[in-house]
Amino acid sequence: MQELCCRRQNRRIMYDMSIFTRQIYNSLMKDLNVLLQRRKNEHRYRQRDVVQSAQGAEIVVDGKTFINFSSNDYLGLANDPAIVEALTTSAKYYGVGSGAAHLITGHSSVHHDLEQALAEHVGRSRALLFSTGYMANIGVITALCGRDDMVIEDRLNHASLIDGGLYSGANFKRYAHSDMDTLQRMLQSEVSGNRLVVTDGVFSMDGDIARLNEIMALANKYDADVLVDDAHGIGVLGQSGGGICETLFLQEDDKPILMATLGKAFGVFGAFVAGSEQLIEWLIQQSRTYVYTTSMPSALAAASLVSLKIIQTQPQRREKLQDLITLFQQGATRLGLNLLPSQTAIQALIIGDEARALNVSESLRSNGLMVKAIRPPTVPYGSSRLRITLSAAHEKHHVDKLLNALERSL
Repeated sequence: MQELCCRRQNRRIMYDMSIFTRQIYNSLMKDLNVLLQRRKNEHRYRQRDVVQSAQGAEIVVDGKTFINFSSNDYLGLANDPAIVEALTTSAKYYGVGSGAAHLITGHSSVHHDLEQALAEHVGRSRALLFSTGYMANIGVITALCGRDDMVIEDRLNHASLIDGGLYSGANFKRYAHSDMDTLQRMLQSEVSGNRLVVTDGVFSMDGDIARLNEIMALANKYDADVLVDDAHGIGVLGQSGGGICETLFLQEDDKPILMATLGKAFGVFGAFVAGSEQLIEWLIQQSRTYVYTTSMPSALAAASLVSLKIIQTQPQRREKLQDLITLFQQGATRLGLNLLPSQTAIQALIIGDEARALNVSESLRSNGLMVKAIRPPTVPYGSSRLRITLSAAHEKHHVDKLLNALERSL
């Protein structure tokens, strides 16, 4: 009888807990609905387009073809036949999944070859593959910095760099965009541990290039290390596509830790960190986002090797891209467009108001042009914009159509 009473009591407790859990869930969903509606009212609600084609100068969305000025496929390699062939051929040999993390059985010979080729390409002793740039940035910062250290970042750094600084538990500071005086004052602060200065190489929403030589000079003066996220520079900047460090002649001895991605100019997927032998060995031991995740499929590594070869041997892609950037800037100047200063493929057209940025984007869309509006919190309040990105896959008539549509829409 006592056992029966206990069972009934337990069922009653479980029933009460179930009601309580449902109440919490319903309350949470109600709160989320309020927050989502607020996002819509503020014109900051995010929505996805479903692309029905390969990436390229033109894409298909909802059965309609658009000229694509919103992709990071800077060299037009995302659907290159040679890279596609490398992917499919390698998949037939390696399969579609790597099966495990790099430290278990997920590190194949083609992963190893890619790491060596990337290290050589950027002039570093070694490179280490990560699944994404987000994971690479968080993995590096948290592996190198902790409670006694200081992380100093540009205020316009990518979210992954900001999150890495916060997750590290270090004394976290941010300086106004490209403000070297403030950076110097921060570097003069007392700290018991190490200092790490973190910056984008090419700033993803503005398109300008970091003042890296000045950052390196300050870092050397105050015995700090520097991490450079060159996601938007690798493949595009430099004579051989080596990125910002090649452009500024910064070698491994100059101490910049380099992170770059394979999903933008490379047209594939993944990321890597490059630096000294000691750095890479430490990341293998200590970087949680490397140790505890499945490695990228070997077929993608094989595709990246072919992409790297194209980047190294076809400088005409970079030359064409630069010609298109110049063409667009000349047209924008003629129209009096409010572009931020940028010599890269990222051309930010400042609109200001969120609703107006969306309206201009929709107007361009009605003219067959895909140009996404970027709004807070991705960019500072009052600086909503059209983030126009150019690609070597574009042609002159694509740029002319964009300029004509902007003249009518603004």
